[in-house]
Amino acid sequence: MAIRDLIPWGRQESRAPERTDDRSDQQHPLVSLHRDVNRLFDDVFRGFGVPALSGWGRSLEWPTIELSETDKEIRVTAELPGMDEKDVDISVDDNVLSIRGEKRSETEDKERGYSERSYGRFERHIGLPRGVEQDRASATFNKGVLTIVLPKSAEAIESRRSIPINAG
Repeated sequence: MAIRDLIPWGRQESRAPERTDDRSDQQHPLVSLHRDVNRLFDDVFRGFGVPALSGWGRSLEWPTIELSETDKEIRVTAELPGMDEKDVDISVDDNVLSIRGEKRSETEDKERGYSERSYGRFERHIGLPRGVEQDRASATFNKGVLTIVLPKSAEAIESRRSIPINAG
């Protein structure tokens, strides 16, 4: 790509339709923030004729992670297709959950005379709230889906309070 491809002067811009923001599903605020930041970058690059980040493949967003929280636990689910549990490392340090992994794939076809290798590493860090019992965390790996459960301490559960809204 040349520098001139990044400059929008003299080009006809076709404005993409605005995305609708469906807030009917009650998602975790971090998931919403992640989506909004991705949308911001997509909108910025769209004006320069560059493909949207979401169209560049899974390498920029891989692995897909979903966070959910209840009164008793935080659940983190990561989609890791084609990987085994031995390829993934999970740790919690100073209220930060770290998920690291490496995927290696090698294909060789002697009849056709070719071989193909691909490698990919990822590392994701997720900040955790206070009151998570790190020593009671558990993880399961089933059919390419990693699920990490982080129980909340009794103090964290009891310290939660609701804030009333006053009509103005």
